[in-house]
Amino acid sequence: MVNANTGIAVGMASSICSFNLEEVCRTAIGLLKDPEHDIMSTLLAPDFTGGAQIIYDRAAIETVYKTGRGSIRTRGRYTYDKFANCIDILSIPQTTTCEAVIEKVIDLVKQGKLREISDIRDETGIDGLKITIDLKRGTDPDKLMQKLYKMTPLEDSFSCNFNVLIAGTPRVLGVKELLEEWSAFRIECVKRRTYFDLHKKQDRLHLLRGLEKILLDIDKAIRIIRNTEEESLVVPNLMKGFDIDEIQAEYVAEIKLRHLNREYILKHTKDIEQLEKDIKELEELLASNRKIKAVIIKELENIIKKYAQPRRSMIIYADEIPEADEEEDVPDHQVNLFFTKEGYFKKITPLSLRMGGEQKLKEGDSIAQHIETTNNTELIFFSDRQQAYKTRAPQFNDTKASVLGEYIPSKLGFDEGENAVYMVSTKDYSGFVFFFFENGKAAKVSLDAYATKTNRRKLTGAYSDKDKLAAILYVPDDETDIILKSSSGRMLIFRAGDLMTKTSRATQGVALMKLRKGHRVMTAEILTPGMLSDPDRYRAKTIPSMGQLPRAGEGGEQISFSQD
Repeated sequence: MVNANTGIAVGMASSICSFNLEEVCRTAIGLLKDPEHDIMSTLLAPDFTGGAQIIYDRAAIETVYKTGRGSIRTRGRYTYDKFANCIDILSIPQTTTCEAVIEKVIDLVKQGKLREISDIRDETGIDGLKITIDLKRGTDPDKLMQKLYKMTPLEDSFSCNFNVLIAGTPRVLGVKELLEEWSAFRIECVKRRTYFDLHKKQDRLHLLRGLEKILLDIDKAIRIIRNTEEESLVVPNLMKGFDIDEIQAEYVAEIKLRHLNREYILKHTKDIEQLEKDIKELEELLASNRKIKAVIIKELENIIKKYAQPRRSMIIYADEIPEADEEEDVPDHQVNLFFTKEGYFKKITPLSLRMGGEQKLKEGDSIAQHIETTNNTELIFFSDRQQAYKTRAPQFNDTKASVLGEYIPSKLGFDEGENAVYMVSTKDYSGFVFFFFENGKAAKVSLDAYATKTNRRKLTGAYSDKDKLAAILYVPDDETDIILKSSSGRMLIFRAGDLMTKTSRATQGVALMKLRKGHRVMTAEILTPGMLSDPDRYRAKTIPSMGQLPRAGEGGEQISFSQD
């Protein structure tokens, strides 16, 4: 975890990001003390050796920590030299190289997508990595960097795959499991080390016990050795003479004659007391996992004192990142936006629309919404999974009526099986979005509830999931009249201002249309002049209301809902 690893062997992928040494040690200590230790409190985020910045997403990091899989967004770090009017990039993501960044910037300049740059060069040297970008006069360096982050490898994701070998078997582990495996390994190491030290001291004590017996009669030892006719009988005679075993007798026999004196023997046997104390401590250590963990904790604390270094990767939060200004250099011309029931989208200029023929649609599909606006507008697509996806009209190419259009779920990266059901076009996030549910309830939410200061593109909890959605309707103001139709054929007209605006996007709303058992709300639409011969007949005096059945020849047609 401290040293980044990529790959195990042929056909076995692994990608482990590096972490800060001190943070890993603190986390290991925390888990040794308490198995329920909160990892996020001590292991803040990965710490890449190349520095860079980590865009902190707690949910993404928790996923990596728990499962060992996921991705972590990183971006380069830069400074601006106002005297030289240049940007110095001092660190880049772990997943890219200086050459890749420079080549991409040069390519974008050639395409005319980056007009603010006059030169770029690699000035990496003894002081570390450095890419210098010379700017044209009047360029805002921060806005340019937001563009570079979006269009070049200066912002990238590090894909994590904590695949490791445990007892020779590959396993994908989360951070906690990795540290638990390391702790178990380390406990075994300390036990083996302690067992080795214990036996060494026990052997040493055994020898000194034999030497201690010699101290009682040194002359006897010398006499036995001198009077023994054969060398092979020296050890057995010493064993009989002092009641010691063969190992002790061999040790005594190997002592030089000059050392067979009281001073030498006393000097060595004085260690017996300390050895006995050490052996007792080692035996207690082997018998207690708690004491072994205390030893490991002490060693980790010593490592922190000796080798700890500050974090290299700076942590920044997504909310602190300014959104790149996409409106620059965007031609703002008149366009017609078409959205179909099947989720296809077209952006067509008025000239192309006049010259084009019939709209090309997928078999069984039809136009659900047609909006006349300008190119510089934001789009919000609501899905059938209570999610909203934000984008901008300039992200789509101008096209013709004779093409099928772009499939929104694919273009915006919808979840598998998720469908787009409604489109809102806005420039200032004014007006309201009404959500009509089949149970007769309706929720009125201000459109600015979907505005974001950051470049978030996917909003969860866009509306309530308590009942099945019948229709979505964008309403520009409170003076707008809306007509509902139920499966029983009854119709109800009410004014948008009659409903209170809710602060929560996921509100269940209020009861609007009373329904008989087995019936549901079918459609909703903005009431336009001439749609009904007598609209007051269906206007609700109080809410909720059942509405009125239509007169013969009126309201029998299927009402489609659109933003027009």
